[in-house]
Parts: sequence; C-alpha cells; structure tokens
Amino acid sequence: MSAIDPAPDYEVRVAEDPADREACFAVRKDVFVAEQRVPEDIEYDAYDADAVHVLAVRADGEALGTGRLLHGTAAAAKNGDGDPAVGSLGRLAVTASARGLGVGAALVRAVEDAARARGLTAVDLHAQTHALGFYERLGYAAYGPEFPDAGIPHRAMRRAL
Repeated sequence: MSAIDPAPDYEVRVAEDPADREACFAVRKDVFVAEQRVPEDIEYDAYDADAVHVLAVRADGEALGTGRLLHGTAAAAKNGDGDPAVGSLGRLAVTASARGLGVGAALVRAVEDAARARGLTAVDLHAQTHALGFYERLGYAAYGPEFPDAGIPHRAMRRAL
C-alpha cells in the first residue's frame, strides 16, 4: 500500500483586493529586497498597477508566494520580440518557509492560466540562472545570452501555451 500525498494546505488565487496585493508586495520585499538585496526602488515599478498578481496563501492566511503577469503593451516591452500576444511572467517569489512545497510551480501555472484567459499564446520570463532547471521542468526553454538584472545573472526563457 502506498501513501498518497495530501492536498496542499494552500490556495493560489488572483490578487484582486488591496489586502491581497499588499501580501504580494510583502512577499516580494522579504524575498527580493531583504534576502537578495535588490534595491527597493527598483523592485516596485509602474508595471505593478496593471499587472495580474497571483498569490499563494496558506490555510491560516499566511502569504507563501507571489508572481505577476504583464500583458499587452507592457509585456511586449519586456519580451524578446515585442509580441503583444506573449505575456511576461515576473516577480515570482516564494517565502523561505514555503520552498519545496510546490508553491512556485503552482504560481507559474496560475500565471499561465491568467495568460490563456487573456488569449496570449506564450509566456516569457527572465529567470535567475540558478532557477533555470526549475523553469525547464515546467516546460520553459532558455534563449539568448545571460544578462544581469539588479546585479543578478539572468536568462530569458519562453513557453508556448
């Protein structure tokens, strides 16, 4: 007899209300600003206002992770070829206590679902190079040279939807 993994005790949802958005920003501050030393003045940008933000929340209400989807002209400005049909996944962050629980993959899938709902044909992202394997396991392929972003090495990646 084999054990069946229980369902995760968190949900992933689109952050629609101000409290959810604040939770997204708090996770980003913990992960990017505090842990990775990204300057706070470049962590938050004008794209945040119109982006679709997703949030992973534990059953007790604790925020575990976040990500965002840029679409339309905002995404076209970020993706490799300026195509407005290609979304841009970014600001994916999972709290230290939630890593290894599948939260990151669930957030990526939620962003992809949001992209499909908007009629997008693919999703681009800029992955920190240490995370390339994570995104490859989710079907993303790297393209182009390595580049620095906030002093951290990155590669562009894409997945067709």
